[in-house]
Amino acid sequence: MTKKIEKPTEIKAQGNKPKIIQEFIGRMNSNTEDTSIAKMNSPEGWIESGQTPEFDEYTVVLNGTLCVKTKEETFEIKGGEAFVATKGEWVQYSTPYAYGAEYVAVCLPAFSPQLVHRDENKNWRH
Repeated sequence: MTKKIEKPTEIKAQGNKPKIIQEFIGRMNSNTEDTSIAKMNSPEGWIESGQTPEFDEYTVVLNGTLCVKTKEETFEIKGGEAFVATKGEWVQYSTPYAYGAEYVAVCLPAFSPQLVHRDENKNWRH
């Protein structure tokens, strides 16, 4: 069905500091289960628990720097760069640097708390 999305739904983010998630397309805002598209505004010093999601996540950083830690290495994704996190692989996102980061995340299938599989121990260290 063709439709216009008037505005996003704000979703409460997990992590040690408040982060703004605006879901434009996804389970909450458009009742879309196969894809989600959200804009993130993450503050300096934010970090969330590690996760092993059941979805692929494609991230485009618009401004700032997003750090993505995997079991093998840590990547610094700067404005104008992108990152692909493959489903079933452990990742941890953070924005440790000044001004945080603004980025867009696309998840296939759509993000849901039941599919993200966050670590039980909230290891919020860089």
